[in-house]
Amino acid sequence: MQLSKKIIAFNTGSSSIKFALFEIGETEHLVFSGTLTKIGNRNGTFSVMDDHGLSLSCESVAAESHDAACDYVLSWIRSQFEGRKPDAIGHRIVHGGPLYSTPQIVTSELIASLDTLSPYAPEHLPQAIDAVRHAARIFPGTLQVTCFDTSFHSTMPAVAKLYALPESIRKEGVQRYGFHGLSYEYILLELKRQLGAQAVEKRIILAHLGHGASMAAVKNGRSIETTMGFSPAGGLVMSTRTGDLDPGVILFLLQQNKMTPRAIKEMVNRQSGLLGVSGSTDDMRELLKAEEVDDSAKQAVELFCYQARKNIGALSIVLGGLDTLVFTGGIGEHSSVIRSRICTGIEFLGIRVDEKKNSTHSAIISPESGEVDIRIIKTNEELMIARHTMRILETSNR
Repeated sequence: MQLSKKIIAFNTGSSSIKFALFEIGETEHLVFSGTLTKIGNRNGTFSVMDDHGLSLSCESVAAESHDAACDYVLSWIRSQFEGRKPDAIGHRIVHGGPLYSTPQIVTSELIASLDTLSPYAPEHLPQAIDAVRHAARIFPGTLQVTCFDTSFHSTMPAVAKLYALPESIRKEGVQRYGFHGLSYEYILLELKRQLGAQAVEKRIILAHLGHGASMAAVKNGRSIETTMGFSPAGGLVMSTRTGDLDPGVILFLLQQNKMTPRAIKEMVNRQSGLLGVSGSTDDMRELLKAEEVDDSAKQAVELFCYQARKNIGALSIVLGGLDTLVFTGGIGEHSSVIRSRICTGIEFLGIRVDEKKNSTHSAIISPESGEVDIRIIKTNEELMIARHTMRILETSNR
């Protein structure tokens, strides 16, 4: 009998932390999961639930920095171990740059290397690296593993990674990487578990629609194209991020409006997207409630759905057709209205939604006679982190 190992999964975002504790052995068991939201805001919330969905903790937290947020979360986790330690800690690292495409054991050399990659994702990488350092202080001697969100897309063909830039720039690692890889990897494994190995050998579009949003084209179980590129700010319109933007816009802002690079970074990542278009909120639920009386809210929703439809069409061309479309992420899993609007007008691709199934969030929302199998699958990045960490733990000498 394989002894269960206690694995902490730590998922550091630009303004939040998600975490979970799993016991993994012959089976996978969630012990608890939680979030700390709105880092840098006085209105943050720390909440934890057990494996049955019962609340273990829920309180307001004013974490002024990621360092303070990490300290709060990890100190709470440590209190649950009563002087003992987890067997390993896995971290989601958004960007592996040109250096890393597989999970890595944390060493001082790895951390130094990751520091050099911070410019690739300045909104995410510094916070995630600090979380690794913080976990080492809270749980000294515990094996830590980094899991890279870009790894999944390393299988894309060279032409899909290429930017039309001078070679001297491309040699600096400026290329299309893609993100949400841990989510996509989990969804593929779920498809395989539910339908068998043949299910992932088809032509699949995975749509991760949440605060961050992207899509991936998967063929024969491998990523061949995705909407995000060099950074998580590209691709689809997102809650507060621009999505794809003509580089001339950035040049215009630099030259004419005399915006600083720092101000442009703030605009691109935190002031744009649904928030920028609506002028009021980045929450899709609030926008849908307001769209009948607020033209800006309506415009934001329409743009989100238009961009999603356009990219489904483009990815279908890359795939040479479409067999399966999967919605995941907060919006993808929970908004029947957005799913329906995205799928309206692209019936020529074989995409049709059964509105009754869609309204009840059924696992399959396409009609039985539909050419394209349309599914909703709840993602679980934390479990994917824990699985990778467990594999490293099993093969390490610890």
